[in-house]
Amino acid sequence: MKIQIINGPNLNLLGLREKSIYGDQSFDPVLAKLKSLYAEVEIEYFQSNHEGAIIDKLHEIGFSFDGVILNAGAYTHTSVAIGDAIAAITTPVVEVHISNVHAREEFRHHSRLAKYCKGVIAGFGMISYQLALQQFVIAEK
Repeated sequence: MKIQIINGPNLNLLGLREKSIYGDQSFDPVLAKLKSLYAEVEIEYFQSNHEGAIIDKLHEIGFSFDGVILNAGAYTHTSVAIGDAIAAITTPVVEVHISNVHAREEFRHHSRLAKYCKGVIAGFGMISYQLALQQFVIAEK
């Protein structure tokens, strides 16, 4: 099984930015833990602050991987283009958010991606990624 994790804008600053919302941990230990817990899964990671790079990555892996875990950051609420890219590929995508976007600013309450995703996981901190990965593993069994 091959799973691609994609993190969008500003998520390269995890552990440094807005710790009250995103916590004090970078993504590196989260990725290491996922790879350890799910050694049977080939997990690849990509992060970009650029909308086009995220779209290009979805196109690149969107017909050959078993799943995508996507935290598109603020692009979740603004990017019709990323939504179109998800709709165009056959690999299932799970939308993930570290914070509970529904408990935040009103503009974060709407996702332009969710309609095209297998599901949405939000508000469980970094464990949100593990929950998304776990559903792919369980679905395959």
